[in-house]
Amino acid sequence: MPPAPLFKAPPVPTRTLPVPPCGPNDAPLRAIQLGSHTVHYLLRHSARRSYGFMIDDDGLRVTAPRRSSQAGIDNALRAKQGWILAKLFERGERHARRRERAPLAWVDGAVLPYLGGEITLRLQPAARSHCAFDPEARTLDLGVTPGMSEGQIRERVKGWFQERAHSLFGERLDLYAPRVGVRYNAYAISSAGTRWGSCTVAGNIRLNWKLVHYPLALLDYVVVHELAHLREMNHSPRFWAVVESVFPDYDGAKAALKKRSAEMPVLFQD
Repeated sequence: MPPAPLFKAPPVPTRTLPVPPCGPNDAPLRAIQLGSHTVHYLLRHSARRSYGFMIDDDGLRVTAPRRSSQAGIDNALRAKQGWILAKLFERGERHARRRERAPLAWVDGAVLPYLGGEITLRLQPAARSHCAFDPEARTLDLGVTPGMSEGQIRERVKGWFQERAHSLFGERLDLYAPRVGVRYNAYAISSAGTRWGSCTVAGNIRLNWKLVHYPLALLDYVVVHELAHLREMNHSPRFWAVVESVFPDYDGAKAALKKRSAEMPVLFQD
């Protein structure tokens, strides 16, 4: 018999790729083999002349010209194979790190991130539930009714953050739209993974309400980014020139937002 090996090689870590969620009314996911990995993606066709690739915590979405063939789509994906796999692995690993962080305990004295600083949650027995922010004391006072569960407390605080985000987004959009030289049609909050915003050709803007946890300058960067899409619906040099004209340190804001999102404590599970 051959001698037993002196050691066993450590197992190769499993690297998982995010897979886009697919509802009952959605088109079925497509799949392609890129290297040794099977990549699933959502496909939609549009009037654009080139292929577009969007990667976030929900995986890969591909936008293709209306008359493109599957062979053409496959070739475009393989041409971007290195970038696609690197971004998917990055998103998957970031999501795994967030899941490993201990969730917040919803108790009196809990510390919550708000506009780059911290506020303290104060729970007070009350006949009726209420939620009020004291900017001087930096406290969020929540009236807790008899039998109110931790989950209900969490949802009540989440609702306050979302209301504050919606109001703040309106203020910042109105501030920056004239500076960018555009008018937006409407705006709403979103709960996407770490996709901070989106903009349609109709001028409808969606902003992630979790931006309210971050410094105002980072929120402003995302606002300017989405407004700039009303002049350039792409990420071309012309688009970034528009962003830079209003927000010169956009590179610094992008890096800071990425770093802070990786460090943000787990508050709410959407």
